[in-house]
Amino acid sequence: MHILIYSYNYHPEPIGIAPLMTELAEGLVQRGHQVRVITGMPNYPQRQIYDEYRGKWYCNEQKNGVTIQRSYLRIKSKPNLLDRLLLELSFVFTSLPQALKGERPDVIILTIPPLLITMPATIIGWFYNCPVVLNVQDILPEAAVRVGLLKNKWMIRSLAALEKFAYRTAHTISVIADGFSDNLINKGVPPKKIVCIPNWVNINFIRPLQQENNPWKSIHQLDGKFVVLYSGNIALTQGLETVIEAAVCLRQIQKIVFVIVGESKALQRLQQYCLLNGADNVLLLPLQPREQLPQMFAAADVGLIVQKRNVISFNMPSKIPLLLASGRPIVGSVPASGTAAKAIKLSGGGIVVEPESPTALADAVEALYSNPNLGAKLGNIGRQFAVENYSLEQALDKYEELFSDVVANQASDLNILSKLNSNFFG
Repeated sequence: MHILIYSYNYHPEPIGIAPLMTELAEGLVQRGHQVRVITGMPNYPQRQIYDEYRGKWYCNEQKNGVTIQRSYLRIKSKPNLLDRLLLELSFVFTSLPQALKGERPDVIILTIPPLLITMPATIIGWFYNCPVVLNVQDILPEAAVRVGLLKNKWMIRSLAALEKFAYRTAHTISVIADGFSDNLINKGVPPKKIVCIPNWVNINFIRPLQQENNPWKSIHQLDGKFVVLYSGNIALTQGLETVIEAAVCLRQIQKIVFVIVGESKALQRLQQYCLLNGADNVLLLPLQPREQLPQMFAAADVGLIVQKRNVISFNMPSKIPLLLASGRPIVGSVPASGTAAKAIKLSGGGIVVEPESPTALADAVEALYSNPNLGAKLGNIGRQFAVENYSLEQALDKYEELFSDVVANQASDLNILSKLNSNFFG
């Protein structure tokens, strides 16, 4: 098949959806498919265009058999709401000409957010008469409203209308968690239109490694320490203040160190919070190069998943498969009825505690510190679950099957329509 991937983020961006879409595209190429990617100039997580891409309107590349077509983005390092809107609009208008340069795809897969890119992808689908598969990574605008990022009523209504448009026009909607399916069904999306394909992890790359002689641990002077790791996005949905407050609760145990790895600008705010609370057992580090991730996860004795109490069915942390694959036990400070809690409990690889409760989080960490056998047991169970449920090969199998079914259904619909027209017009 000729598959067109419409994704705002892609390689070489190191975190978020970019590595996932890169692995999906390259994996499909290895299986004999032709893959073209429409994406923006790389900018995340620094929120500025990478040096080698600055000043360009368009850029075409080939990487591991994938054709990558990039387009200009209007981006600001400290965006307000208007800047975010203009960023998405810039990609809407500049990506459309790129999408029209190339062979007709058999199927389009579109990742959201951002929501506005449903417009050019839908136009391309109509133009080429091919089905669009909507891949939902976060549910907007609900997520932005719940965490207080979006308050303008006009904007909320507009994005809600765009969300309905996206669900209505997509041939099929792939979601990454069952909680997302429930959310969409409650909004009137037909269940037969939804398929759940969890995000994946390269289990050969992220794998259990020995902590002894770990170079990452040595570089950051963590040898002999019990490392509690949070790595990834630092946004309003997480509430990392809870982690810092939990660290303060455990200051008396000198071997326990909390390590938070994230975007440098977000770390500056957390640094102030650490100083304010006297959290001298917290180490803040910038996002690490991708090649160091296996050693970084191996350095952890506990991996953290943190969410605020109102994050229920519109967000699924991509860190869960990564931590499970690394063979490290998870402590999830997440809502008990949310998608993250369900995933952790189903895996058997972690403990779920009350969200936004530093005491509950500290107690869970101390329990694993005091009982290393429990941590090892949870880590082993989690690794096995990741191998059986979150491997890249399994995801590729599911997406191949989905694309084949979607293309076949589209062809069947066209045949039926052709026959109806033939009978009607004689």
